[in-house]
Amino acid sequence: QVQLAESGGGLVQAGGPLRLSCAPSGRTFSGKAMGWFRQAPRKEREFVAAINWNGSTSLYADAVKGRFTISRDNVAMYLQMNSLKPEDTAVYYCAARFGANYYLPGQESAEYHFWGQGTQVTVSS
Repeated sequence: QVQLAESGGGLVQAGGPLRLSCAPSGRTFSGKAMGWFRQAPRKEREFVAAINWNGSTSLYADAVKGRFTISRDNVAMYLQMNSLKPEDTAVYYCAARFGANYYLPGQESAEYHFWGQGTQVTVSS
């Protein structure tokens, strides 16, 4: 079983930065693709960014390209968020991919098997 714990959320003014972290425990996440998703009130959960097993390939949603950067090391996965906008307000979830194509970054939530509890990001205008 993999447990994922997000941290780094909070309240920030529009235009400011925030860095989220996702620390896994339990089964190793080494060699597994991971991703970030978010869910705003009254909206569906949506893809934000994903990174492959060794950090060499990443994918981004159009809404965050050029502003967000996903990365990982042996300890955790990160999401550096710059130039934040009020529409980025959401609960952010990290996820780890096991099973078929576990090493490839995916954009569909159904491709991920373990999820964190989420961390709230609120961007004020």
